Amino acid sequence: MQLTKRTRIIAIAAVVALVAVAVPVVAITLVNQTAAATGVGLTLLDNAGVMIETRGVRIYVDPINLPSEYENRPADAVLITHPHGDHYQPVSITMVQKEGTVNVFPANMTTEIALYSGVAVHPRDQVQVGHVRITAFFMSTPTSHPPEANWTSYIIDIDGFTIFHAGDSKLLPQHSELAGTIDVALLPLGPGCQSMADMEIVSAIAVLQARYFVPIHFEAGADYTFIANYGSLITGCTIVHLSHFQSYNFRPT
Repeated sequence: MQLTKRTRIIAIAAVVALVAVAVPVVAITLVNQTAAATGVGLTLLDNAGVMIETRGVRIYVDPINLPSEYENRPADAVLITHPHGDHYQPVSITMVQKEGTVNVFPANMTTEIALYSGVAVHPRDQVQVGHVRITAFFMSTPTSHPPEANWTSYIIDIDGFTIFHAGDSKLLPQHSELAGTIDVALLPLGPGCQSMADMEIVSAIAVLQARYFVPIHFEAGADYTFIANYGSLITGCTIVHLSHFQSYNFRPT
C-alpha cells in the first residue's frame, strides 16, 4: 500500500504555547508499512539512526549498532548530529565507508573530522551529494546539548522532497523558519530532559507543518505510548510508525 498525497488540514484542536504565540495542533493518521521498490526509501536504524535511499544515493544519519549485512550497503554520505555515543559510533561509520563517502560532522567534532577526512559544518551550511542537497540546521537543549556547541540537525532535500532529522533537540524558535517546507519530520520522542517530548512534539509538527512524521529516539514501547496519548490531538499529518530496521518507501509527487 502506498501513501497518497494529502491536502494538509490544520485544525485548531488545542492551543499550545510556543515562544509566546499560539500554535494550532495538527492531526495525524497512523500507518505502518514496509518499503516498496521505488521512490525515497527510509529505514529506521537503532535509536535515532536512519538510512535514506534515492536514485543511486544512500545517506546515513547517526548510524549505530548496524548489523553485519550493512557492509553491503555502503554510504554516499554519513551525517552525524553530535558526538554522544548513541549517535556517533565509529564501528558503524567505518562499516559503511567506500571510496568517495562524504562524512559530515558539526565543526567542533575536530578529532572525528580528521579521522574520516570529514566535512565540517555549522548550522545553515550546505553540502551537495549527487542530486541531494543537505543543509545543516540548529539542534540544542538547555543542558546536555548546549547551543554554543553548534551541533546540527539536517534538512535533506531530494529534488524538492525534504526530510528533516531533528537530532536531539528541543523545539527551537528557528524551527518556525521551516514551516511548510518539510515533507518528512524525524523527531525524537524523548526523554524530555534531553530532547523534545510529549506535547512539545505535537507543537513541533504544527510548527513545521510536516506531511509525514516518523518517530525516532525512543525506548522500547515509548513509540506506542506516545501515539496512544497524543495521536488523537493532531490532524493533517501522517505518522509513519516504524520499528527499528523496518523500512518505508515514500512516493514524492
